Amino acid sequence: MYEKNGEKYYICDAHIALWDARPENQRNIHGKQFIDCFYDYHKNLSPAEVVWDYDTYTYYGEQRLLKDLFEDGYVDHAIFQPAILSDFYKRGFGQTEDALALTKAHPDKLTYNHAWDPRHEEAGLEQLRKDADRMGLKGVKLYTAEWNGDSRGYKLDSKWSRRYLEECLKLGIKNIHVHKGPTIRPLDRDAFDVADIDQVATDYTELNFIVEHVGLPRLEDFCWIATQEPNVYGGLAVAMPFIHSRPGYFAQIIGELLYWIGEDRILFSSDYALWTPKWLIEQFVDFQIPADQTEYAPITVEQKKKILGLNAASLYGLDVPAELRLSEAVAS
Repeated sequence: MYEKNGEKYYICDAHIALWDARPENQRNIHGKQFIDCFYDYHKNLSPAEVVWDYDTYTYYGEQRLLKDLFEDGYVDHAIFQPAILSDFYKRGFGQTEDALALTKAHPDKLTYNHAWDPRHEEAGLEQLRKDADRMGLKGVKLYTAEWNGDSRGYKLDSKWSRRYLEECLKLGIKNIHVHKGPTIRPLDRDAFDVADIDQVATDYTELNFIVEHVGLPRLEDFCWIATQEPNVYGGLAVAMPFIHSRPGYFAQIIGELLYWIGEDRILFSSDYALWTPKWLIEQFVDFQIPADQTEYAPITVEQKKKILGLNAASLYGLDVPAELRLSEAVAS
């Protein structure tokens, strides 16, 4: 919980990870390229005083995660969104079993989402059923640009992707988080194109499609899709740190999102450990649209409360303490 000027904010960090990118886990040069690109994002968009050293960044472990999020970072609940990247890392980039164990040890603080890849076809479908049962999945995180042998990505509206989405419906996995944002070396930019969200959001209205990184650099495309598809949400991972390095650009991002899709479908994410939540939360609560950007309305405290945690809590059925909820009149 974060408190400022007498206002209390429930914080749900909707996109975190526990990763291992140490050299001994890198399968090939692409594993190093990937974590180096992550680190460049981290050091170039963060305030200097919160930049980590490179070695810590490649592997920080469970206790560092718990401290950064829940002791120092004001977070009430956080949701794991792992990237597997088996073609780049021997044991996978996202440490899925460690993250799952941590979630089981702290179920009041953590939710674990897993991943699937439609290119695994029938075998992957069977694995999804087992994972849903063993992991108690409410959501999944999809990486449409992930490499798989000779394939360098897939589309959500392909035949096999649809089979997996249909299986998610049967299994009660309602929250489909999809990385649709800036590319990461060596992945291909166009494999993250947001266009395939359009068809599946129309065809699977009982699923929630959370577009991570709000489609950047395709913000306009995302907004035009999301405004007509009420089951499409915007995750602010990667967008958030521009609040420090490019505040005018961040104002444009959040201003466009509030105009097109409204305050109820935007989710705060630190994208930990790309960035730590503490400074992002502090700066967002203090942030206001600059006076010269007159096309955007001011951001209200109630809007910030929804974005920082109440929207994600609603999607995941989290128990928000009564003192941190909005009154029924304001919420509606």
